[in-house]
Amino acid sequence: MESEWQEAAEHAARLGGEILQDWAGRFTVSEKSRSNLVTEADFASQEAIAGYLHDRFPEHGFLGEEGLSKTYDESCPYRWVIDPLDGTSNYVHGFPYYGVSIALEKQVPGGLGEMVVGVVFDPTRDEMFSASASTATTLNGRPVQPSESERLSEAMAVASLPVATTPHDRPVLRFLNVLPKAQSLQRTGSAALNLCYVASGRIDGFWSTSLKPWDMAAGILLVQRAGGRVTTCNGRDPVNVDVADMLATNGTALHAELAACLD
Repeated sequence: MESEWQEAAEHAARLGGEILQDWAGRFTVSEKSRSNLVTEADFASQEAIAGYLHDRFPEHGFLGEEGLSKTYDESCPYRWVIDPLDGTSNYVHGFPYYGVSIALEKQVPGGLGEMVVGVVFDPTRDEMFSASASTATTLNGRPVQPSESERLSEAMAVASLPVATTPHDRPVLRFLNVLPKAQSLQRTGSAALNLCYVASGRIDGFWSTSLKPWDMAAGILLVQRAGGRVTTCNGRDPVNVDVADMLATNGTALHAELAACLD
């Protein structure tokens, strides 16, 4: 079943990506919250993705950004975790750094959920990042791996900052602490693609304490199955997609060095 789930996730992600590209430049925008934009494209993409996956796997549950919530069937411990448009602000402004993120999570009684499939599709570059619990991460079908950078001074790091933040908020202070220590520090606006880029060696580390499950569920599996490492920001504890606390790196000594800067 795992390969069937993965194939379905990839197909659904492409459906969502096609809708995003079709809507680009002709949507209207509404405010979901300050600096957090929603478009018709969000909803249209999610409707297509969820509809397709529900038809394929009607017993599965769903969790999605735009109000999508269908609880687990008691006889089936699986749920799809969907972000139909990760990087909405980028999308609205025509900045080509956004994508569709889809993960399949298996509920484990008394423990953290286990990701069994994760895909992220970037429709602007036609790049499909894909992995399952038993297969390595690929980009358009070819295996990828993280970078080998071991020191923060040689690394490109990326951070997510919460909306409506102030100069004295802890996430901002963490960012400023890392800024002079890293070779490069960015804020890009798409957590899903940031995690893909850690998995594929394009960036060396990424952290956030403001993500939702749909922002990171697929990307966490992509990093892990590529050979990288994902923990909470303390660098030690297992990550939980339902808790906004995540550090993802290439898995070298860089992980502990970056975690120390975030403490």
